[in-house]
Amino acid sequence: MNSITDKLIKATELIKQSSRTVAFTGAGISVESGIPSFRGENGLWSKYNPIFLDINYFHHYPVTSWKLIKEIFYDFFGQAKPNSAHYALAEMEKKGILHAIITQNIDNLHLHAGSKEVYEFHGNSRFLICENCSRSFLAKDIDLSFLPPRCPYCETILKPDFVFFGESILEPANTKSFSEIINAEIFILIGTTGEIMPASIIPFEAKKNKKIIIEINIVPSNYTDTITDIFIQGKATEIVPGLIGTETNFTSYTINKKE
Repeated sequence: MNSITDKLIKATELIKQSSRTVAFTGAGISVESGIPSFRGENGLWSKYNPIFLDINYFHHYPVTSWKLIKEIFYDFFGQAKPNSAHYALAEMEKKGILHAIITQNIDNLHLHAGSKEVYEFHGNSRFLICENCSRSFLAKDIDLSFLPPRCPYCETILKPDFVFFGESILEPANTKSFSEIINAEIFILIGTTGEIMPASIIPFEAKKNKKIIIEINIVPSNYTDTITDIFIQGKATEIVPGLIGTETNFTSYTINKKE
């Protein structure tokens, strides 16, 4: 089973037989939507100092932090649209062959594509929260031309509802994600390097519980030679739609590369 075609057929067969399958997605699935990864040669951290997403820095320098948050996550990321990999996962859920998505991404693209059961492990950029009165607001309803944005009720500076450095993983996403270590039979890893703790622990713990690991990545990850059962190398937009097992109008999937 060396060719992409053979691996894809085997993966599809296993998914069809599985009583519960979850996808575990990282930055790589959104790269083709125009969202760069955080790490790597062309990642965001090669251009920006990540200190602006440290929770203590945010509290001490909210204006400086918010200027970069707005520029990156709302002006830039906010223009991104789901790609064929996101749509394929949503279609798999509709067909009953995918049961949940654990995503490390905060870009909202899984939900925009139509997926329903999404565990946003690192939170999301859709909502802004008030750390004082605990109210939440849709970011699109808050005027971000005036920074930092403040709670309309108590005037406290609002914070994006994603996990900053120094913060704990939010509930119920944390509990739901780790519960899949027991509940799921198959994990499909897509576009994740396996470097971000504590999210990176989940596939390793799943393997300890004898789960099947299918990995789709453009390059090998920390999982590939350690826990992955089937490694399909390629872009998410070219490989993931092939897991559906039927032709779709939105897929660009073709196997026309060296196998």
